[in-house]
Amino acid sequence: MERTRMTPTEISRVETYLRRVLGTARIEIPVPQRKGASVEVMIDKEFLGTVHRDDEDGEISYALHITILEEDLPPAPKPAKR
Repeated sequence: MERTRMTPTEISRVETYLRRVLGTARIEIPVPQRKGASVEVMIDKEFLGTVHRDDEDGEISYALHITILEEDLPPAPKPAKR
């Protein structure tokens, strides 16, 4: 499996797909400003994850990797008293 750069057209198409499938227009995938930079997925200007283009034997697919930081999670519930 080979990871290759995404074109602005591909980025736009993936953004449109994610908006439709996830039911929100709040998703944005800006075209990276630097060559070779990660393609980042944002929701309301907050980083959600990255998209990678894979080309395996001429079949192209896109993988969405979502990152969740521990500090962004709500507090864990307190254990029930026995």
